[in-house]
Amino acid sequence: MGSPPPRRPPGPAALPGPLSAGASLRQLLDSLNREQRRNQELLVSLAFGLRSFTNLNRFLELVPLVASRLVEAEGAVLVVLHPDGRLWRERLQASPGERCAELLRQLTALGDGQLPIQAGEEAVVALLDPLLQRLLGPAKVIATSVVVRSRQRGRLYVFSARRGFSWSEVHRRHLQLVADLTGVALENDQLQEDSRRHERLDRQLSIGAEIQAQLLPDHCPKIEGVDLAARCRPAFQVGGDYYDFIPTRPQAIGRRRERGRWALVMGDVMGKGVPAGLLMTLLRGMLRAEVLSGLPPDRILHDLNQLAQEDLAQSHRFVSLFYSDYDPRSRLLRYANAAHNPPLIWRNRLGQVERLDAPGLLIGLQSEAEYGCGQLALEPGDVLLYYTDGVTEAAGLGGDRFDEQRLLGLFKAACRSGLAAQAILDQLFARLDRFVGPDRQLEDDASMVVLKVREELMLPPLPPG
Repeated sequence: MGSPPPRRPPGPAALPGPLSAGASLRQLLDSLNREQRRNQELLVSLAFGLRSFTNLNRFLELVPLVASRLVEAEGAVLVVLHPDGRLWRERLQASPGERCAELLRQLTALGDGQLPIQAGEEAVVALLDPLLQRLLGPAKVIATSVVVRSRQRGRLYVFSARRGFSWSEVHRRHLQLVADLTGVALENDQLQEDSRRHERLDRQLSIGAEIQAQLLPDHCPKIEGVDLAARCRPAFQVGGDYYDFIPTRPQAIGRRRERGRWALVMGDVMGKGVPAGLLMTLLRGMLRAEVLSGLPPDRILHDLNQLAQEDLAQSHRFVSLFYSDYDPRSRLLRYANAAHNPPLIWRNRLGQVERLDAPGLLIGLQSEAEYGCGQLALEPGDVLLYYTDGVTEAAGLGGDRFDEQRLLGLFKAACRSGLAAQAILDQLFARLDRFVGPDRQLEDDASMVVLKVREELMLPPLPPG
């Protein structure tokens, strides 16, 4: 066997050579993947804040921080505007806070008149961009707008004075994405505020409707020899229509109350909603006090007009009002009219419908207005219909109006059928609903009161006094 070859002493270790092209590419891809994962995590954190934060300011605090990290800038500034274009000082945000403290102070000091809101988005940008550039000194500044429903609601800036800072298309897209998420947050906050405001308004309207419902009679009183029915259908929760039955001797009870003189009133404040309802509430109190005076209808309207003059003048509204009083013992009806729709009366003996009217101006129109007074004796079977213009002005599906002639014809047919007061009222409202159309809201409040003299009452009427 031959001897083994002699061993050689180990030499120095070989130095690593340059990376291969494949290894370099893998390192570059790993670096890009890490950057991409970091950016995704930043955007995910912002999206999480958008759907999780109920406090807008907490979300806006994230915006400059995420924006600056996404584009590898030194910092960022978020300028937010109110929906009307004013600077929203409480929502100004910047990162880092120490460096931007003076910048935020100077932005907060901007007066509302310094931002050219009415001149449009370009004018606002033309003022803000140079101002931010001046406040940030030699740093490179990049900006994009925060837009909500095609309106500018702010401006997002990123800045960096670091050498080698570059601006890429990816950076532009990331910054715009942050600005868009900020716009969504501002819109969500506005929608929530609108919702809260509507809830508060709904509560106020509900309270107003409840109060108004309590002011309107919840049932018709018992008046000797007559049958009564009444209904008010407001166009909104609170309306300006008003009707009332007021005893002229409220201290009387039982049969004495039923046989006493009663005031029957129908009114309408020009307008709808809460203001009209409040004014009608005011007029109701004044009128009830006037009724106790025992004066005839024309004097009551005259005094009411003078009492309400100042309040109505300040509100720029007027009131139409038909006032009547009825004495069951004599069946005498006295009435005066402040430019309200004349009630219709079915004269049973004649088989025809007439209008009750008297001259007079709207309540609140002229301080020294005078009112005429009329009277007539009712007979068994006679029927009175008081109504507001919400009935005759109701629009049908074709755009035409219900009008007085249609109401007159339907009222005449119902009276000829010998229906009771409630049945007449129900039939008229049913025809009105059919005319307007199913599930359609009335444009104005609609009210009707029906008074029918019972036909079994055979006492002869007393001569007019």
